[in-house]
Amino acid sequence: MTLALLFPGQGNQAVGMGAALADAFPAARDVFAEVDQALGQSLSQLMRDGPEDQLTLTENAQPALMAVSVATMRVLQSQFGLDLGRVGYVAGHSLGEYSALCAAGAISLPDTARLLKLRGQAMQRAVPVGRGAMASLIGPKTDLALAEAAAAAGSEVGVCVVANDNNAGNIVISGDKAAVDRAIEKAKELGARAIPLNVSAPFHCPLMQPAADEMAAALAGAAIHAPAVPVVANVTARPETDAEVLRRLLVEQVTGRVRWRESMEWMAGEGGVTRFAEIGSGKVLTGMAKRIAPDAEGVALNTPEDLEAFAASL
Repeated sequence: MTLALLFPGQGNQAVGMGAALADAFPAARDVFAEVDQALGQSLSQLMRDGPEDQLTLTENAQPALMAVSVATMRVLQSQFGLDLGRVGYVAGHSLGEYSALCAAGAISLPDTARLLKLRGQAMQRAVPVGRGAMASLIGPKTDLALAEAAAAAGSEVGVCVVANDNNAGNIVISGDKAAVDRAIEKAKELGARAIPLNVSAPFHCPLMQPAADEMAAALAGAAIHAPAVPVVANVTARPETDAEVLRRLLVEQVTGRVRWRESMEWMAGEGGVTRFAEIGSGKVLTGMAKRIAPDAEGVALNTPEDLEAFAASL
């Protein structure tokens, strides 16, 4: 059995996330305290008590989701004896790639928290509110070719690209609002449903270049080490272990496509992964795993009971 650990991205935040872990395990409380100290704010209290609109802000949601993922990981290691040597690969969806790198020992927890706080702020600064948009193209006819055709139609009036290739039937486009609106019309003509997303900025498209420039400067000064486990990167959909390559890919990821479907297909195929465990808040990646790699087992680890059952099954 080859095990891969998956780390969720933005949209999985919810008031109360991580509270049960913190109540049950000192290792989780230590992670939340370390993140609070690194950021100079009581993010853990915001995670526990809200308000939801503050937690949903990109600059808070990104480090918060990472904190829950790393807390879950630390509990698995300290309380239940999970050895990284038993893990074949780690992968994270968008901001989750930072969680994966932290879990694999490539970036320290304080540095990861600060980088994600900056990443959220930089993404928010990159595009004036209202200029950009994102939309999810869904339905049985939705595949990458349809999404590319819709984005091409949008590109006639502005920036429009495929941002997240999540799985067949779920692909996200991003860009200028007028261009995304045109792409939505085209997608519907081609037989897909299109749902505008309630996001604060058009992520993973060329409009994010100012944010990529900010992250390039920040990452240039960050200590990044070779991960203990290969990281299947969003930008390449292949396992990476070289610290300098990973540093470069984190910059490219800001404007680049999240190649999640391809990443999962590679792990379940050439990577030989037969079991995926989602580490952190929510079950979105577990659902995607079941659609992309139906022969592999997928499990979401959200509660102390989930962790205990998972550890017993190893």
